[in-house]
Amino acid sequence: MSEKPISPLRQRMLDDMNMRRFVPDTQREYIRAVKKLASFLGRSPDSASLQPQSINATVTALRFFFKVTLDRPETTRRLVFVYEPRKLPRVLSPEEVLRLLEAAPGPKHKAALSVAYGAGLRAMEVVALKVCDIDSKRMMLRVEQGKGHKDRQAMLSPTLLELLRDWWRIAHPQVWMFPGRDRVNPITTRQLNRACHMAAELAGLPNWVTPHTLRHSFATHLLEQKYDIRVIQVLLGHSKLDTTARYTQVAANIIREVISPLDRLTPLVPKKDEPPA
Repeated sequence: MSEKPISPLRQRMLDDMNMRRFVPDTQREYIRAVKKLASFLGRSPDSASLQPQSINATVTALRFFFKVTLDRPETTRRLVFVYEPRKLPRVLSPEEVLRLLEAAPGPKHKAALSVAYGAGLRAMEVVALKVCDIDSKRMMLRVEQGKGHKDRQAMLSPTLLELLRDWWRIAHPQVWMFPGRDRVNPITTRQLNRACHMAAELAGLPNWVTPHTLRHSFATHLLEQKYDIRVIQVLLGHSKLDTTARYTQVAANIIREVISPLDRLTPLVPKKDEPPA
């Protein structure tokens, strides 16, 4: 009877343990532990996501489960978060935003993506928008139960209002501004993401472009137009100013307009018509 072939991954682990002179019992224990992990995951352990964001999300869920559901807070004492590097938001130029919106697959998705950019809404807030949330008299959008279960008012520009009216004349939505195929429920954030990726591909834009990129671009472009950062904080629905302040690091116009202290010094480079001393 032939032995079951060893997978390349297990062989690599065995070789690593042999190089470190692990005794057979320890090797069997380690292999058994990794095998349990693979069984739990339902796939090879090397395909498991170990990104800080994924780890921290898991820690948050487990803390809730043990503290609240099981009432065993002591179990979570050693469940700690890992450091998650803060990355600067990636944004599009106004010209790239225009190309993206023009490439949207249909008037519904063009209007929905325009809301993300024109009002700075999150994807979940865009899809949850109702017809009754459009206040054309006050030129406002009502965001009901946004992130953190908070209501807020967002801006409604004349251009965005016309795009929404164009979409309403086509589809006559009754409840949801952007209904799904069954017209009973709104489109999902996944469907909006898919439409955004399709538009980005057609417009020749990078594959990292998402509806949230439009929200980032909204904030950055307002900063570049010299709007007060506290106003932008309110429009975005941020509870902390520090969150909004990130956009100052990617607002190109603001960075370019700063005069370096080096430029205020006596010229270090001699003029062409003056011989060096």
